[in-house]
Amino acid sequence: MAEVIAETRTNSSSRRHGGGDDTPSLPYMHKVGAPPKQTLFQEIKHSFNETFFPDKPFGNFKDQSGSRKFVLGLQYIFPILEWGRHYDLKKFRGDFIAGLTIASLCIPQDLAYAKLANLDPWYGLYSSFVAPLVYAFMGTSRDIAIGPVAVVSLLLGTLLSNEISNTKSHDYLRLAFTATFFAGVTQMLLGVCRLGFLIDFLSHAAIVGFMAGAAITIGLQQLKGLLGIKDFTKNSDIVSVMHSVWSNVHHGWNWETILIGLSFLIFLLITKYIAKKNKKLFWVSAISPMICVIVSTFFVYITRADKRGVTIVKHIKSGVNPSSANEIFFHGKYLGAGVRVGVVAGLVALTEAMAIGRTFAAMKDYSIDGNKEMVAMGTMNIVGSLTSCYVTTGSFSRSAVNYMAGCKTAVSNIVMAIVVLLTLLVITPLFKYTPNAVLASIIIAAVVNLVNIEAMVLLWKIDKFDFVACMGAFFGVIFKSVEIGLLIAVAISFAKILLQVTRPRTAVLGKLPGTSVYRNIQQYPKAEQIPGMLIIRVDSAIYFSNSNYIKERILRWLIDEGAQRTESELPEIQHLIVEMSPVTDIDTSGIHAFEELYKTLQKREVQLMLANPGPVVIEKLHASNLAELIGEDKIFLTVADAVATYGPKTAAF
Repeated sequence: MAEVIAETRTNSSSRRHGGGDDTPSLPYMHKVGAPPKQTLFQEIKHSFNETFFPDKPFGNFKDQSGSRKFVLGLQYIFPILEWGRHYDLKKFRGDFIAGLTIASLCIPQDLAYAKLANLDPWYGLYSSFVAPLVYAFMGTSRDIAIGPVAVVSLLLGTLLSNEISNTKSHDYLRLAFTATFFAGVTQMLLGVCRLGFLIDFLSHAAIVGFMAGAAITIGLQQLKGLLGIKDFTKNSDIVSVMHSVWSNVHHGWNWETILIGLSFLIFLLITKYIAKKNKKLFWVSAISPMICVIVSTFFVYITRADKRGVTIVKHIKSGVNPSSANEIFFHGKYLGAGVRVGVVAGLVALTEAMAIGRTFAAMKDYSIDGNKEMVAMGTMNIVGSLTSCYVTTGSFSRSAVNYMAGCKTAVSNIVMAIVVLLTLLVITPLFKYTPNAVLASIIIAAVVNLVNIEAMVLLWKIDKFDFVACMGAFFGVIFKSVEIGLLIAVAISFAKILLQVTRPRTAVLGKLPGTSVYRNIQQYPKAEQIPGMLIIRVDSAIYFSNSNYIKERILRWLIDEGAQRTESELPEIQHLIVEMSPVTDIDTSGIHAFEELYKTLQKREVQLMLANPGPVVIEKLHASNLAELIGEDKIFLTVADAVATYGPKTAAF
């Protein structure tokens, strides 16, 4: 805030109101103070720190010995070294139960999600072994559960298949590892360079629409497995998918597959409903996918339904993740494609993980370090790309189960990873007869909650532009493709920012009866305008992108209000007060715009006055000599001071 210096106005102010000995004395008025002068280096340093280091991450290192700084550095990179000192058996009990619970959910989901990325099922299991271990050591969220997720898997599969149509080729697999590597590099760079604020440019409304569209796209693509269709379109838009479904209705559907898929889908949806109605029964929904896999696998095995057209998983590799370091494209024609796909997938994965982490952190009343999260996510995907994993992030369904199961720390991810490892070593051969229809039903049940109707209705009620952004992303995904929907989501988010920056709101203010408070006359119809004065508030910083608009909008207000007052036979406007409390900054274009505004008003015999400019603004007004041009006595701390000094005598009290 501006430094406030008490200063009594001279008696001439009283005489402006026609006051003599009988005129009530004006209250003390305060002059708008300017902040202390700063050097250019100080200004740059302050701006840099506020932009990149607002959380003062190195504050703990101050006045510490070299050895202590080394320990603090390790704890900063690996938070587990800090909270692990206070870990006890009670916390482990909660983490152990939570880890077992989310493992029972993640194993069948991993098998299904890998198919969305057009990869063999075991790559989903690989990804739920390495990535959670890395995150447990480096992440700051206690509740997030790491692994493959439906939306990122679909996005990755779509983008990769656009580059290499033969998804069974070895180059496709190599490109998947390459994209995962560069997704991790992107995430790590954002964290190291402290550029996490960039992901906030994707608005909540756009994310809601994108996720809903992706969920429907994912669900429609599962009709191939659910109905037993073999000749299915590779396109993801709803028109192509539905055409493919109905063109196969007479000869491509398999009734045994449909029976298996629908039966277990209904079972999964019922368990989700039970868990939703009774939070204590969350485990019913958590273990239901594993139950579906076990029961369906046993059923297919004893009936040999695979001989009658029911497609099964067949072979799943057993053993620990093999190294894939030499599989990544660091040169050649697919390098550029790997970078492009990796950047997009990395940003989407990061956006989803940050949203999930913040949600559960708020529920447990603790905070997460956004930049550390990005570094952790980036590291786990880089390490994952070297160990046969594809892009992983935080899963909302698993994180919700993790939270409800009573997890205390990220150790639940370690427990889950160990269970997945045991599965890779021992159990994978048992999945041979798992029907694809069950994996399809697991995916459909998992993505149902991504269609958030309540959030869409709320967007419509609160902000119609947000609703348009949501629907744009939604229809872009389902009618075109995932990448087009994502592009629309980003474009609309930027369009909203540009619209708000280039067309800021302005408001005419009036005085609330019986007070010295001035508010928007549209919000407060009883607020009274001051005769001979027009008070306008600018609700934005003034930059080159909006300075001309603000100047022209103020002049339009002046013309419109002047015409209305002339019709009502009220005094002409002689003073224009610009309330600048919301104006946090002004650049040279804004200064020039106010100079032009001042000259235009002078020609119309209207005096320009400013009320409550902030410290940055008042400093620039003095530096540009605009304060001298307008007049130091025309710059006030409050609108009430300006009205008391230059307005009608009756308006001051």
